[in-house]
Order: sequence, then C-alpha cells, then structure tokens
Amino acid sequence: MAAAPATTLSAISFEYASTKHPSHCPLGIYVQPSSSSLLVWDGVFFVHKGYYSGAVLKFRLTFPNNYPESAPQVHFITDVFHPLVSQNDGTFALTPRLPSWRPREHHVFDVLFWIKSAFKKHALDQLKEKDCLNKEAFRYRESTAHFSGLANQSALLSQSDTALYDQDYPSLTGKRHASFRFQETKPEVLQSLREQLGLKEWGRVEDDG
Repeated sequence: MAAAPATTLSAISFEYASTKHPSHCPLGIYVQPSSSSLLVWDGVFFVHKGYYSGAVLKFRLTFPNNYPESAPQVHFITDVFHPLVSQNDGTFALTPRLPSWRPREHHVFDVLFWIKSAFKKHALDQLKEKDCLNKEAFRYRESTAHFSGLANQSALLSQSDTALYDQDYPSLTGKRHASFRFQETKPEVLQSLREQLGLKEWGRVEDDG
C-alpha cells in the first residue's frame, strides 16, 4: 500500500482527536489507532440493550489513502449474526445511513453512531434487503423469536472467556484480531479494586438506547 499523503494523515488525526468529545463517540463504543498504521483503527462496542444485549463486539475501521474523499470501511472482527454484517469477511454496510459519502460533511463519528444504531430494533425494522449483506439475518422479521435467539447466541459467544481473552482463538471467518486486548481479573483483585474505589457490586449498564 502506498504511503498516505500528509493531508490524509492530518484529517484522520483530527477525526481521532474529535472522538474525545462525547458527541463524537457513542456511549459504549471505544476506538484507537492500531500500532502499525494511523489508517487502521480498532474498536470495541459494548451493546447495552436490545437483541444483542451484553455483546462485546470488536471491529476495525480502515481509511483509504484519499480520505476524506472516500469513506472508511468497517469490518467486524467478532463474528455476529446481523443483516448488515457479511458472514464471509465481517464487512459492515454503511449504505442504509450513508448511501453517498460526502467529504467534509460526513465524518468518522457518523460511522460510529451508525454502528451503534444498526443494532437497535427501530433501525433493523427499516432495513431494505438490497442493503443487507446477510440475507438470512434480514429475514428475521419472518420469525423474530428465531432471530432473537441467534442474536442472543452471538452476544453470548462474544463475551465468552475464549473470545475475550484467548488471543490465538481464530475468528470463524478468518479475520485478524483487533488490538483491543482483554485480560481476566481474578475475583479477589476485582474486589480489592472495588473497595479502593468505594464501589458496590456493579449492575447492568443502562442507556437511553
């Protein structure tokens, strides 16, 4: 890959700095540039409610060399059963929210907010089959109970010890791991940290959707 021009790197650096502002990064989503290239950001999405409640989903944003003229691409590292996520390579479809990328009008935060919105029922209900990369998942409306079961299964698998902590655990679609790494905390260490911070047992995090 050819080296990105300085204007592209500058634009991406500005975009990353802007994610520190609450209105530019949705609650439950965290991103950071990879150690190898500013053109690649790794992210993790903690889903708080809905069909995928409890899911811990790792994803990757890849910026083109001519950014912001062209949109970044999004691939989910974590395998997830979702209408907009390809089962082949984890590609996530931006089309329903960003059918035509407009430079300097659209930004990374638009992509991040769409990622979060796409996992909510109202967004799922509005999807069109032509925009969906997983046709089987799109047909969830034929049996919401069946879809709910598969979405919940995705959530449970994503938060399993193997998926979270085993860096050698292969993705079912052969995708590379994100740079976000989780480390298991022993119960006694966790309890000590809670006492130091004056915290009680943690409950489920809620947001306004």
